[in-house]
Amino acid sequence: MHTEPPASNGLLGSLRSLADGLLSSAQDRLGLISIELHEEKSRFIQTLFWVSAVFYAGVMAITFISLTLVYIFWESARLAVLGGLALVFSVALVALIFAFRRHLARQPRLLAATLQELEVDRSCLRGKN
Repeated sequence: MHTEPPASNGLLGSLRSLADGLLSSAQDRLGLISIELHEEKSRFIQTLFWVSAVFYAGVMAITFISLTLVYIFWESARLAVLGGLALVFSVALVALIFAFRRHLARQPRLLAATLQELEVDRSCLRGKN
């Protein structure tokens, strides 16, 4: 037969209950932090992979397209082609920098869900459900 221990109704029982609640809340928040850090690490690795792949393919494509154009126009318009390529690549670089900054600005804050949950906890403790 299963019997439960008698419940303490005194100050010690209240303190134990409070400590249990605080530890349980802290454990939940640490678990949430752990999950968010894992997600951030995974997203960072994926982003790094894709950026590396795009960068490598882009550099190779740009290099060979540029060499081909310079070779084709070597006799007739070598300087014009080199200047045009430099201008095109400079404009593309500026556009990519602005697009990347806009992309970074749209990313969620690190540990945003954890911070939100802690704010909910604080408002509950203040009695502002």
